[in-house]
Amino acid sequence: MAVSVSPNGKNQYESSAPTDEVLIGTFKGIVGLARSGGEWRESRRMLDGKYVASIAIEPTSGMIFAGVHKGGLWASEDGGRTWERRDTGIEQNNFYGLNWVRAGDELRVYAGTEPAHLYVSTDFGKSWTELRSLLDMPSREKWTFPAPPHEGHVKNIAFDPSDPNTIYAGVEVGGAFKSTDAGKSWTEMSGFYEDVHRLMTTPSRPNDVYMSTGRNLYHSADKGGSWEVMPLPEDRIAYPDALVIQPRQPDLMFTAGSSGSPGSWRTTKDANAAVARTRDAGRTWEYLAGGLPGHLRGNIEGMTMNVFPGGFELFAATTDGDVFSSENEGETWTTIAQGLPPVAKSGHLTSLREDLVAAH
Repeated sequence: MAVSVSPNGKNQYESSAPTDEVLIGTFKGIVGLARSGGEWRESRRMLDGKYVASIAIEPTSGMIFAGVHKGGLWASEDGGRTWERRDTGIEQNNFYGLNWVRAGDELRVYAGTEPAHLYVSTDFGKSWTELRSLLDMPSREKWTFPAPPHEGHVKNIAFDPSDPNTIYAGVEVGGAFKSTDAGKSWTEMSGFYEDVHRLMTTPSRPNDVYMSTGRNLYHSADKGGSWEVMPLPEDRIAYPDALVIQPRQPDLMFTAGSSGSPGSWRTTKDANAAVARTRDAGRTWEYLAGGLPGHLRGNIEGMTMNVFPGGFELFAATTDGDVFSSENEGETWTTIAQGLPPVAKSGHLTSLREDLVAAH
């Protein structure tokens, strides 16, 4: 089974064995990396030229969904060999968050856009319905984003592992919101910095929700009712983004991010990124360096965990187009690709890779 790495798509997979293919969402389409004989090589490219912001692979149906910045929502029914645009019913063209959940026999695919709207499809993306009550949140008038056109976007979508009708949605920059009726109505959560990057849940602890924001990591032990800060030591990661949890060992999680905000990147052209691991659910953290470059100029904007019987693997991709993998809980990393088109959320390229933005 293939897994995906993208800034705003699905970043947690479970399979029967280590994956033999990783689909990377980049500034210039999807890059497939295939493993053979222990070595990774580029195998194919899909949606060439499109700025792929999010990928979500649903293994039961074999469907692959891809959200494109200013380029629509695309789907493949044959493992990525052919694609068709599937965003009928969606008024916006700029896609960010993308995820899916199974509710019995029904597959529900959720897509978030900029400006911040949230949609659901129950027919494999052939038609979409907007969950308009999200726009009724008290904070909506304050939703924004630092880069032009200063519109907030639905960056991340997560689900309660014990109830597919319970959805968590993060708006960057605007806050985090919860629905317990499959998106018909929403409540606004509070107690954290409203620049929400990632929301994560884990099946073994369905009451726990974790969040990365532009300042800190947070944890809720009561399904978002209240939140506590999980600060990283030494402020080495001051701008966390990536966040993954080992579902069978929920105290074990990983995060990654920059030593400064994107505002500082405009001057330094350097994210100075790092990866960190906790084995005690965020009480203490350690930074990981084995096999990684001594200095990571590009920010890590995509991190994915694939869990299988007896272990798990991690994949991390950067704005410089480098992809790293670890098969031993982050102790050591291998560079499995270099020089790919950047893996980056729209807006961050302007700060780190102005040359590419101008050429595009």
